[in-house]
Amino acid sequence: MKTETGERRGTAALHEKIAAIDAALKAEFQAHAAPIIELVEAQTHDPFCVLVGTILSARTKDACTAGAVKRLFATARGERFTAADLERLDVAEIERLVYPVGFYRDKARHLKELPRVLREKFGGVLPHTVEELCELPGVGRKTANLTVAVGFDLPAICVDVHVHRISNRLGLVRTKTPLETEMALRKLLPVRYWKTWNSHLVSFGQTRCGPLRPKCEGCPIWKYCQEEGRGGKKTQVLRTRGELRRTKET
Repeated sequence: MKTETGERRGTAALHEKIAAIDAALKAEFQAHAAPIIELVEAQTHDPFCVLVGTILSARTKDACTAGAVKRLFATARGERFTAADLERLDVAEIERLVYPVGFYRDKARHLKELPRVLREKFGGVLPHTVEELCELPGVGRKTANLTVAVGFDLPAICVDVHVHRISNRLGLVRTKTPLETEMALRKLLPVRYWKTWNSHLVSFGQTRCGPLRPKCEGCPIWKYCQEEGRGGKKTQVLRTRGELRRTKET
């Protein structure tokens, strides 16, 4: 039976591990180009633009999303792209502007509906909670969390495939779906890490910790992955002649 002192020590050790991982991934993040949604925020400082960019980015590479965002936002009549600008466009025009993002026809339809739903449900004011944002067309928890964290600069944990995969590889969670991962991380991570956890892990997942052939040699958080393994089975990482080789323990 665990004692209160033992639980406190375990929590302290876990927080030390999280802090070390976050510091290492922050350094990696700063060494690479920021994910597209951070760039949208830096360029516009506008939550609505962040929301639109996030909708377009789903299942789409950043370079493709960047081109679509640039073409769409160029139609703005003022200094920044607004719901009124979006409402002036018809679905065919939106499709042409955002092509070839993934599922561009569905996204164009959702974007066309967005100003009307925003006006009817929220008086034309973009809400800043995950639950309310999920009432908008084309917006799920991933998009809503990212809009809250990046667009509004409020605590939220956005979980995509990278965050889900790497958090499990590190042994921080043992989950099967991104929603389970989000709920687990909400309980696990101190709030100060919520807003940047997605940015750091997405960048790391795109540049090093891919789903099939992660670049383990020289990985700055290698020792944490070694401790907990991958895929629910403990993994031993061996250095042989300067190279890393993964072997499953039987």
